[in-house]
Amino acid sequence: MATTNTPAAPTYSLTERDRRWNLARQFMHDHGVDALLVFGEHEDAGPAPFAYDTWFTNARAGSTVVFPKIGDPISLLPMEMFWRDYLENARRGHTNWVVPENIRASRDSAAVSATLAALGLSTATIGVIGLEPYAPWHPEGFVPYRLWSAILENFPDARFTPVAQPLSRLMMPLSAEEIAVVRHAASIGDAMVAAMVATAAPGVLESEVYAAGMAAGYARGATPAAMHLYSGPDPLARALPAWSYRPQTPRTLADGDIVSAEVFSNLGGRHTQHQVTIAIGEPHPKLLRAADVAPAPPTTRACTRCAPAGPSAPSWTPCAKC
Repeated sequence: MATTNTPAAPTYSLTERDRRWNLARQFMHDHGVDALLVFGEHEDAGPAPFAYDTWFTNARAGSTVVFPKIGDPISLLPMEMFWRDYLENARRGHTNWVVPENIRASRDSAAVSATLAALGLSTATIGVIGLEPYAPWHPEGFVPYRLWSAILENFPDARFTPVAQPLSRLMMPLSAEEIAVVRHAASIGDAMVAAMVATAAPGVLESEVYAAGMAAGYARGATPAAMHLYSGPDPLARALPAWSYRPQTPRTLADGDIVSAEVFSNLGGRHTQHQVTIAIGEPHPKLLRAADVAPAPPTTRACTRCAPAGPSAPSWTPCAKC
């Protein structure tokens, strides 16, 4: 059976959990809030774009977290399948960050309201994550109108204040464990790019290049978001390939083309992005000039008409066949 020889993925310890939870408690103290109410976005269409909840739970994205200043976080789950994830994780010998007694079966307005009331937060100041703009997909927040209206009606004496931006700044300095995860994600992204370089050639569909990159990511244990990819002599677009959202045949690569892509490697909620330009045949002189001027470290710049060089190739060099 084929193997990718990928090193074991780093994981998060309970020490990392406690570090994050203590940061959150200090944040609440410093900002004068009695609890955090964290809305998370589901991940069924790919890695969740708005997944603050996972920072607290180290679990599947799409929960709502209520974190009182005194006590531990409570995770409200959208459906019973999320319960199974917790059960399966424990069966496999892993430690869940959120204990069973702090897990709830629904995250609708009634469940959120019941949790807030049970914690004695009816007249509290509550910091909310999910109300503020989150560009570009959520220009005015993403909490549903009916849900939020019901919570405001149920808690007329509580004060709700958006805190996503200051809390984000608290999350940005990464721990050693988080840096290890990011490095592993980046190494997988590099492998995705190398697979794309090895596949790209005249006569190959751009969808084959796309598939090679995504397959390399999945095979190494990442869940890549849909990559942006366009090809042509001078592609202008920078988005999902057109054949992914309307019925049309993927473009066939030709000499003189470049494949322009943004590759997204997602590992356990940590995301790395790789800007990719692959020349098919002899690169245009302007492209070579741009590569020489750009203050970037050496990357994979190889002739794709013959054996592509690996990630350590210092520069593009035309071969005798080209």
